[in-house]
Amino acid sequence: MSNFVRPEWVDKNLNRDDIVIFDCRFSLTNPSEGFELYKQDHIEGAYYADLNQHLSAPVSTHGGRHPLPSVNILSQFLSRCGVDSEKIVVAYDDQSGAMASRLWWLLKYLGHDNVYVMQGGYTHYKEKGHSITRKMPIEKQSHFKSKIREDMLVMKEDIISVIKNRNKMLIDAREPNRYKGLIEPIDHKAGHIPTAINIPWEKHFQKAGWWKEKKDLQEMYAVHLRSDEKAIVYCGSGVTACVNILAMNEASITNTALYGGSWSDWISYRDNPVEKEQQE
Repeated sequence: MSNFVRPEWVDKNLNRDDIVIFDCRFSLTNPSEGFELYKQDHIEGAYYADLNQHLSAPVSTHGGRHPLPSVNILSQFLSRCGVDSEKIVVAYDDQSGAMASRLWWLLKYLGHDNVYVMQGGYTHYKEKGHSITRKMPIEKQSHFKSKIREDMLVMKEDIISVIKNRNKMLIDAREPNRYKGLIEPIDHKAGHIPTAINIPWEKHFQKAGWWKEKKDLQEMYAVHLRSDEKAIVYCGSGVTACVNILAMNEASITNTALYGGSWSDWISYRDNPVEKEQQE
């Protein structure tokens, strides 16, 4: 079964009690923008999931720019939005699925499989005349119970082992020039983790917000991965790497893990090795 639902399906099923929708719109350069846009209008019944407030923990010395949220705090938030083990969760954004994929990954990590990302994004949904509103949804009191899948997450120590033993595939999901170390607009150090290959997160779309077909995703990863090889994905802070993991899952590649702190965590340790490529 696909990890995606179409906007028409979402609009048709808005009144179902077993579906919880999350608006994940967020701008990394303007963190308040997503919620402001949500307040103007959103899919009817959708709750707002803020990348900084709900889908990340506070930043500290290590852990990256978007540390993974506390399981208890995230579970409480999901409960207030009516999510329990029986609910179907649908996430959307306007960032080609980058933020929605973070929620998708977090729910999978917490043991909740019934989660999907809406194709096309919010702007497409709205332009098609589907049901939107300014009305805020009412908080509910469900009980979300997590069942952590520890094999889906790796830490800095695991990455060091991968570099040493070269026993797993390490994928950098950032755009090529950041991977090469030619530019670094966000973090204090440029380059990539040794042994990592580059599969940019933007490569998984036919056009903005519309994901490639399963066969195309399978062909993309067949070039890089053996069928029995575990793939660990990182990006700048553990957000857009979730796009790669979702795409691999869609391609029936499930032996994957996220380096939660990603590049921004890796370079927070002064002695961790960094590689760069020469400018062509």
